[in-house]
Amino acid sequence: MNTLEIKKLSKTYPNGVKALNGISLNIQNGMFGLLGPNGAGKSSLMRTIAGLQEPDQGELLFNGINILKDPNAIRSQLGYLPQEFGVYPKVSAYRMLNHLAVLKGITDKKSRKEQIDSLLNQTNLYQSRKKSVSTYSGGMRQRFGIAQALLGNPKIIIVDEPTAGLDPEERNRFHNLLSEIGENIIVILSTHIVEDVRDLCTNMAVMSAGQFVLKGEPRHLIDQLDGRIWRKSINKEDLSSYKKAFPVISSRLFTGKMQIHALAEKDPQHGFESIKPGLEDVYFAVQANLFTTKSPAHV
Repeated sequence: MNTLEIKKLSKTYPNGVKALNGISLNIQNGMFGLLGPNGAGKSSLMRTIAGLQEPDQGELLFNGINILKDPNAIRSQLGYLPQEFGVYPKVSAYRMLNHLAVLKGITDKKSRKEQIDSLLNQTNLYQSRKKSVSTYSGGMRQRFGIAQALLGNPKIIIVDEPTAGLDPEERNRFHNLLSEIGENIIVILSTHIVEDVRDLCTNMAVMSAGQFVLKGEPRHLIDQLDGRIWRKSINKEDLSSYKKAFPVISSRLFTGKMQIHALAEKDPQHGFESIKPGLEDVYFAVQANLFTTKSPAHV
């Protein structure tokens, strides 16, 4: 069992932005979702774990080793797919993976070829291995990104906003690939897309302003809102008055009407109906500072 321990990690940038504010968290094998809006600190945390930037204070332990003091202890065991994954133009997928494998220290030509062929098959890119990566579609590039991240059989994979911009078919294919990978290693999925965490992750945390404001199992967190989410369809122009009168946590246009969700212990009346909560309700309740529970899941 692999374990990543984040202990009181802080990072403030020269412009004064406090990206990480004394955060602590333990992550073990499986898919872990890191959810939060843009600017919450997710990418700063991912870059710190990947060794691309140093924190101002705190500790990062991977399987008991302080990787801030000994970065090489994790580099050979880490795969990273950043939000913006640059590629070399006019270089085939196979040649690029071969080059990256050498950089990762896979020096034996035979074992390198076997691993590259295996990863190209796993990511469904083998038939396109001779094509330039720059000609790949967005989904193919993301799958190539996972292939390069898996070189060297890492014990921890970090993926930052991996499904942004993918069409539904590619998104499902990518989900299946991540689920496969996450069975025996740590996979940290950093995203602002609630559905990705709901569909993939057994554990999660919500970040806001450089802090963890909630962490736990998605199913358990959803259960905390059971019987407390109420829905109503209203006219778009009435949204402002409803927000003043009721604890509205989210709103969206649905078939021409504004559909609102409110969080309340009792029936708010006025035409609201009780519905089963989802992870989106958890997320929006946290953003509205209305998520409350006596469970240890609440930070």
